[in-house]
Amino acid sequence: MDIKVDDKTVIVFDLDDTLYNEMEYLRSAYAEIAKSLQPDDWQPLFARMYSLFRSKEDVFEFVASNYGVKKTALLQQYRGHKPVIHLFEGALETIEKIKAKRGKVGMITDGRSSTQRAKLEALGLTELVDIIIISEEVGTEKPHEANYIAIERAFENHSYLYMADNLRKDFISPNKRGWKTLGLIDNGLNMHYDTYKYFEKNRMPQAFVSSFKEINIT
Repeated sequence: MDIKVDDKTVIVFDLDDTLYNEMEYLRSAYAEIAKSLQPDDWQPLFARMYSLFRSKEDVFEFVASNYGVKKTALLQQYRGHKPVIHLFEGALETIEKIKAKRGKVGMITDGRSSTQRAKLEALGLTELVDIIIISEEVGTEKPHEANYIAIERAFENHSYLYMADNLRKDFISPNKRGWKTLGLIDNGLNMHYDTYKYFEKNRMPQAFVSSFKEINIT
């Protein structure tokens, strides 16, 4: 898919499950928790935690009950850990090509400020993104239009494209506001996999890609 970029273009990305797999963040946090509780033999606990999660069981309840740790402390450790996560193949190259064409790179993501910014830092994106809209910082979550209007106000009289993965909330407002929209198809590891429920016209992106390797910045 060809995307034309110049100095009047803003390409905006979602973060979780668009630039990397959020499941990787979860596994990173579980590993850190397991290592803190069983430093000499952490892998069995990690494996059990991940299996409990996949089985839709209360992971933190299990850990709290068996290791004498408060659930609030576990949640704080989960959200505050320094993640070990990796960009999807081709994502960095795509962003670098946008910047080389003098385009702007934006981010609209839901979540806590400290958590989302730690992810950006771990992915090496902090210095490459021109504007970051995080729900906790602005007080509204997607699909609220305010999050997208903030991009438009920062870069007036530009063209806008939003690339994301979640049909439930990602594309409603940018479609309404006349943005171009691009959906990244679930690679089988997405945290939320109920996309089939939301194949309605106003929730659909204008196009889909399976990976960043299908994107050609011109």
